[in-house]
Amino acid sequence: MFPKNQIYLASRSPRRRELLSQIGVRFNLLLMRETSGRTIDIDERPLETETPADYIYRITQLKANESWKRLLQRRLPIAPVLVADTIVTIDGCILGKPRDKMHAEDMLRNLSGRSHQVLTTIGVGIKDNIQLKLSTSTVRFREISEHEIRRYLENNNILDKAGAYAIQGMAATFIVEISGSYSGIMGLPLYETAQLLEEVGIEVT
Repeated sequence: MFPKNQIYLASRSPRRRELLSQIGVRFNLLLMRETSGRTIDIDERPLETETPADYIYRITQLKANESWKRLLQRRLPIAPVLVADTIVTIDGCILGKPRDKMHAEDMLRNLSGRSHQVLTTIGVGIKDNIQLKLSTSTVRFREISEHEIRRYLENNNILDKAGAYAIQGMAATFIVEISGSYSGIMGLPLYETAQLLEEVGIEVT
């Protein structure tokens, strides 16, 4: 029997776990692994004519579909599943997670002294009924020197961060202005999350 008012979280992000706990949501992790232990890969390459918003909606829907397959294959108790995905965009281009340190340096140089957008889509659903919501925020960086970029990358693990930075860390010193959702920039917009969870009967405190 699955506990009442509890969900599955299909994400490895410790930040999303912290944010869900912050609003009193109880969850079990539903990790995207096969029985062999190998992580299931989703092709996250953007399609040629896709806008950033279309892209992140599609990827979140794919993650939701794969999460339900895992839940059913493992014969786990049925409960709402929450998935999320975050991207950084600038000049209409998607900045995903950096491939390596050099790629991260290029990303931060591109963001330096400019405004960019952070898009986070969440999906919540039961069975094949997945509802999606998009949070879009604008972040403006001050000019960042080469020395600051190198020092930041030396002291922070950013290879799992979209745009090569985390707002809740030292990169906060780069930020001049934010318009939008701070929690959305972290990876889970709490306003939209609470809305979707309440729609499927999960009480948010």
